[in-house]
Amino acid sequence: MRQHNQIGDMLCSLTLYKALKKKYPDARITLVAAKTNYEIPFFDINPFVDRVIVFDKSSLLKIILFIKSLRSLKYDLSIVPSTIVLSRTSHIINWLSGAKKRVGVKSIDDKTNESQKYLNIKSDFIWKNIHQRQRNLQVVKQIGCDLSESEINSINFTFSEYEERFAKEFISNHFPDKEKKIIAFHPGAGKDANRWNKNNFIDLIKTLYGRYQNYVLLTSGWTDNPIVGSVSDTLKKLSIPFVILHNAPIKKLASVLSSVDLYITNDTGTMHIAGYSGARMISIFGPTNPKEWAPGGINQKFIKSPDGNINSIPVEQVYSMACDMFEKNKVRK
Repeated sequence: MRQHNQIGDMLCSLTLYKALKKKYPDARITLVAAKTNYEIPFFDINPFVDRVIVFDKSSLLKIILFIKSLRSLKYDLSIVPSTIVLSRTSHIINWLSGAKKRVGVKSIDDKTNESQKYLNIKSDFIWKNIHQRQRNLQVVKQIGCDLSESEINSINFTFSEYEERFAKEFISNHFPDKEKKIIAFHPGAGKDANRWNKNNFIDLIKTLYGRYQNYVLLTSGWTDNPIVGSVSDTLKKLSIPFVILHNAPIKKLASVLSSVDLYITNDTGTMHIAGYSGARMISIFGPTNPKEWAPGGINQKFIKSPDGNINSIPVEQVYSMACDMFEKNKVRK
């Protein structure tokens, strides 16, 4: 049961699902997810899920139909991870599922779970500065499900021949000179507090282009049109050529990002997509804790604002890290 099912939340929970499938390889897993205002391709994100039921509480009829669908199967086990918030609704749904074993948390960082009465397998957890991947895994460790470090690190996107061909053709069509670096940028974000000022991105793109004469790729999600449009207008005035990849399907976007030389992004969903594609990346954090959310690959770095204000991160710091990553040969070319 996941009330928080944004793309980053879902990707960070893959350790839980993989651990379940490792212990119970023949299990059928249902994800109960909250309704969102945009479509989430659950099965592209999570290869371990067999069925998805969306909890839509917009009318009494939809709630009744949801409960009927939930009760249509006799579940042996149900889990409320509670790695982000303690949701009373999730616990009630968990109980309504009729599962014999109901797993969750008793308390988090000494904060009691007021809905623990709906659970019969539960523990106290201290999660300060613990990554979401580990939090999700610790919940199912209570029932003997675990992964080794190498198994955790092996959780990445796999691409179909079609997705690999899309990325190859996109790169060759837009960035034909193999001697030039491809540096991609994501200036948007779903939350204002996670959005580095567009002028910072423009200054960074301008400075990197002045040094490397690189190709510039802008990625854009469904809410990013205003900021990406503003950045692109300025780049045109500066005579800096660029390409926009707008609202691409997750696996296609991931395949492209796995092929660029560096991706510089705000703390948002595309950061997680890039992380699980193996992309070389710098992610920019404002109020969010990177120890909890940042991708952890060897060529995946982050910069955290010292005061929680993302715009207190200077352009020079991001530029310096990018140059350092190139010069130490941690990325191609």
